[in-house]
Amino acid sequence: MLRNGPFIRREGRSSLKRAPIQFITAEQVFVFQLSYFRGAHREKSPRLCLVRSPVYEALMSTTSTTLTLDTSTSRANPTPTPMKRLTVPRIRQRKGGEPLVMLTAYTVRMAQLLDPHCDLLLVGDSLGQVIYGLPHTVAVTMEMMAAHGAAVVRGSYHAAVIVDMPFGSYEGSPEQAFNNASRLLKETGAAGVKIEGGKVLAPTVEFLTSRGIPVMAHVGLTPQAVNILGGYGVRGKSDEEARSIVEDAVAMAEAGAFAMVIEGVLEPIAIEITQKVACPTIGIGASAQCDGQVLVTEDMLGLFERTPKFVKKYAGMSSFVAAAVEQYAKDVRSRNFPSDEQLYLS
Repeated sequence: MLRNGPFIRREGRSSLKRAPIQFITAEQVFVFQLSYFRGAHREKSPRLCLVRSPVYEALMSTTSTTLTLDTSTSRANPTPTPMKRLTVPRIRQRKGGEPLVMLTAYTVRMAQLLDPHCDLLLVGDSLGQVIYGLPHTVAVTMEMMAAHGAAVVRGSYHAAVIVDMPFGSYEGSPEQAFNNASRLLKETGAAGVKIEGGKVLAPTVEFLTSRGIPVMAHVGLTPQAVNILGGYGVRGKSDEEARSIVEDAVAMAEAGAFAMVIEGVLEPIAIEITQKVACPTIGIGASAQCDGQVLVTEDMLGLFERTPKFVKKYAGMSSFVAAAVEQYAKDVRSRNFPSDEQLYLS
């Protein structure tokens, strides 16, 4: 990709002139522009002067650092101060310790608000229903997950960000899973991916983890299998299904999953899995004895009237938003908005 670069100084010339520079990725353009305009010192090369800065060093570092954000606005404003982000090994070490807090996030602003309070942010394929109004998660695409995953990473500095692999992106073969998982990590900067399934996909999890891709497993009620399951009812009511779910969990843990979501199962199943697997378990409609909990943020905030039984509403945002919009509409129609306070009078 050729871009007209920022003004650079060519060797042997005293004036600044614009010249095209070849960049491989959009991320490199972003890094170069940041380093140019926020540069602290200049490092000469045989052909041109590149500006480097603490921002550049933080962005290019392979250590677990990222940039702090100015959360007083809705914009992600990077500062030169590096901050530690929770890593997969640190998440794994939380087994049996202080419960892990995880919520879903799909946008920069929501990530900014959730990040100080969460250990993990899940860019769930539930965005298909929450953001796009789809009837289920089966229709979610890689492009959706990559775009929203990158937004959440940009809006956070503390939590480990995990991105769901959408239906059809990993089931075909371990090689297919690796190609798509590596793409998500490259395009988003996330810490890992989440995969739904059990024993059948354990070899895929082993394939990914042995090649440097952290995997969070998801067992029990697996929404991507809605067409097979016939709905979103609680799982594990029969002895056979309960045994199968436990076996799925053990297989995924032994394959190398660093953590595991247990969704929509009878509580004794969740407790048994938590006791049997070495990785932390994160419940959603499972048990308080899991090593952590997760909810869809919009459900927890009360933005939807109908929610599953396992959701606790910590706010009633839908009525608050409706009231605010109703008042705005009244002010506009009565010409009370904008008032002098919102106008440039001189």
